[in-house]
Amino acid sequence: MTQPFTLVGTARPKPGRAGELRQLLLSFVEPTRREPGCLEYHFHEDRDEPGVFVFYEAWRSEADLDAHLALPHMRAFWERRMDYLETDLDIRFLTMHSPYPSAPRA
Repeated sequence: MTQPFTLVGTARPKPGRAGELRQLLLSFVEPTRREPGCLEYHFHEDRDEPGVFVFYEAWRSEADLDAHLALPHMRAFWERRMDYLETDLDIRFLTMHSPYPSAPRA
């Protein structure tokens, strides 16, 4: 398997918008996991800072991530994200040093 294209992001909502943002971001989980090229998609909430959301994504390729971001619901979110966020998304692209095994485990 080639190196996956991975990222981690943090979303800090505006005061009073955490619940609404949580529901919106949760609504992306299952459809995204069914997309071609999605290896992993996880959504978390910071235990020490409730209302701060962290997501982890691993894609087969950068092209697969680009296709995800081009979907209408993702473009709509990107265009209106600052309605929900106190500061813009903090997105970090990662290099995986512990790649997935090429053969399934028994």
